[in-house]
Amino acid sequence: MKPVFLSAVTALMLNVSLSAPALAGAEDIIVDGAWSRASIGTSRPGVAYMTIRNTGDEPVTLTEIRTEIAMMPEIHRTSTNEQGVSSMTPAGEIKIEPGETVALEPGGLHAMLMRLQRPMAEGESYKMTLVFSGGGEVVVEVPILGVAARGPEG
Repeated sequence: MKPVFLSAVTALMLNVSLSAPALAGAEDIIVDGAWSRASIGTSRPGVAYMTIRNTGDEPVTLTEIRTEIAMMPEIHRTSTNEQGVSSMTPAGEIKIEPGETVALEPGGLHAMLMRLQRPMAEGESYKMTLVFSGGGEVVVEVPILGVAARGPEG
């Protein structure tokens, strides 16, 4: 009985592994140029920017961001209407095709850090975890630049 049971389990496991779609993992993600602006206290949201590149052969989807510095971190999109009025809305999941780069930058997609747990002080840094579909995670060290910074170089 035992050998039959083991071979059936082995066949089932082999079948499951062969039929599962290939997923790009966190090892295929490169994050460059991460930075934040200093905050004025904690009453207003903070923000983080970076580029996220998929070097793999399969698409990846950024599903969540986490950081201890904010209770409600989300990816937001800034858009401007015909009258020149800008607004921000949650962007939801971000799909990154193979070989493509998504920029989180001023005026576009960005990490909105709502309900800050402490002020974001120039010269400090914090960790942010990018979570991808399939469970892969990338942890990024995000330096905090001056309140008027316009890019990772300050």
